[in-house]
Amino acid sequence: MLEAISEVNDDIMEKYLSEEDISTEEINNAVRTATIAREIVPVLCGSALKNKGIQPLLDAIELFLPSPSDVPPIQGVHPETNEKLEFLPNKNGHLAALIFKVSMIEGRKLSFARIYSGRIETGSEVFNPLLNKKEKLSRILKMHANKRERLKEAGAGDIIGIVGLKNSGTGDTLCSQDHPVFLEKMEYEDPVISIAIEPKTHADQEKLDDVLEKFIIEDPTLKVRKDEETGQTILSGMGELHLEIIISRMLKEFKTNVNVGNPQVVYREVLTSKIKGEAVFEREISGKMHFAKVNITLEPLNRGDGITFESKAGNDQIPEQYLPVIEKGIQESLEGGFLKGYPFVDLAIVLKGGSFDDRSSELAFSVCASMACKNALEKASISLLEPIMQIEVFVPDNYMGDAISDLNARGGKVESITSKSGVQIVKAVAPLARMFGYSTALRSVSQGRGTFSMHFSRFDMV
Repeated sequence: MLEAISEVNDDIMEKYLSEEDISTEEINNAVRTATIAREIVPVLCGSALKNKGIQPLLDAIELFLPSPSDVPPIQGVHPETNEKLEFLPNKNGHLAALIFKVSMIEGRKLSFARIYSGRIETGSEVFNPLLNKKEKLSRILKMHANKRERLKEAGAGDIIGIVGLKNSGTGDTLCSQDHPVFLEKMEYEDPVISIAIEPKTHADQEKLDDVLEKFIIEDPTLKVRKDEETGQTILSGMGELHLEIIISRMLKEFKTNVNVGNPQVVYREVLTSKIKGEAVFEREISGKMHFAKVNITLEPLNRGDGITFESKAGNDQIPEQYLPVIEKGIQESLEGGFLKGYPFVDLAIVLKGGSFDDRSSELAFSVCASMACKNALEKASISLLEPIMQIEVFVPDNYMGDAISDLNARGGKVESITSKSGVQIVKAVAPLARMFGYSTALRSVSQGRGTFSMHFSRFDMV
C-alpha cells in the first residue's frame, strides 16, 4: 500500500525510500488527498452477511471520501426560468435537499434525504417543486443502522430520514417555496421483463395489493398493471434477478400466497416509415350529436427520442382547446400497440388538420383522434424492438472457450476480452429473451467458478 501511495505523494515517497517512520495520520491524509484527486481507489474487503469489515468501511468513508466542502457547489435549475443555481454547504443558505431513497418500515413511509444547503426543523414545511405542493415534516431521524434517533433539526451535509412526506418520492427535491429549485433528477429506464402473478385465494388479493403498493413506493423501476383480458397482475422490472428478489420478499418477508408465471420479455413497437391517417366522428350520444374530423401523420424518430406531438392545424380547422384531448386520444391508442400489443416508442405525431362545427366536443375529438391513429396504423410498416443487455462475464482461463460458445449460442456478440490475474473478463451484448437461466448455465460450463453481471443497454430490432 505504501508503494502505491508513494507513486502519487512525494512526501511519502521520500520517507519510504529513506526508511523513515510514517505515522498513521500521514498515511490517512495522503490516501484522502489522492482519493479525492481520483489518483487512487482504496479497496476494502468484508461481508455484510457475516458482519465482517463493515466498521473499517464506515471509518474509510469518513477518513478518505470528500466532505461537502471538498467538492464543487451543488448545481440546480430554477423550475420556471431554468436559471442555473449553485448551493454551498451552508446551514444558513437556502434549503436544497434531495430524496435518494424511500422505504416502508413498520408500515410507515420513511424518506431518506441529503441536505446540500440550508436547514430543516421537525414540524416545519418544505416545498416540492415537482408536485408544486408543500409537505410537513412530522419527524427528522438520524439513522444508526437499524436504530433511529430523533432530531429537532438538521442542516447542510446531513443525511437523514424523514417521516411525514405523503406525496414526495425518490429523486424529488425539497426546498423553500420562496426559492424553488430542481436538483439533478434521477432517470429510470423502462422495464424490460414481466411476470404474471395472482393470489392463490380471493382472500389474498387485498394483501397482495398492499404489498405491491409498498414495493412501488420503494422501487421506482418496478411497474405494476392489470391485464384487462386475463385479470392477472403484471409485474415488470429491470431483469430476471430483480423480479426474483421481489417475489422472494413477497413470499418470505410478507408471507403473501401467490402463483407466479414464467418471465416474459417486454418488447416495443416502432414505425419504419411515415404514414397518414384520417377519421370522421359523427354520432348521437345520450340524445346529443357529436362531430369531429382529424387528419394526422405518424413518422418514425431516432431511437430514444420518445413520442412527440405537434399541431400544424390552424384555429379555423381545430380550436386550440381541443389539442390536449386529441394528443391524449392518440397516445392512448399507441400505448396499446398494434402488431403484438406492445407500446409504441420513438415516433412523431403531427396534427395536419381537421374540421369542427357547433356539434363538436372534447369527447368527439378524443374518439376521432384515436380512430385516425388506428386507421394510420392499419396501413403502417411496423417492427418490434427487443431489450438488449450489456453483459460482463468473469471466468478462469481454462473455461473461457465454453463460456464464449454459450454466449454465441444465445445470440450474444462479444465486444472485448481482457485478462487479469488468471481470470478472463468477457464483455458482450445479448438479447434478454435468450438470457433466461444464464446464471445456471454459466455455473455449469465453469464448474461453479464463473460469475457475471448484466444490465439493460438499449432496445434494438428483433
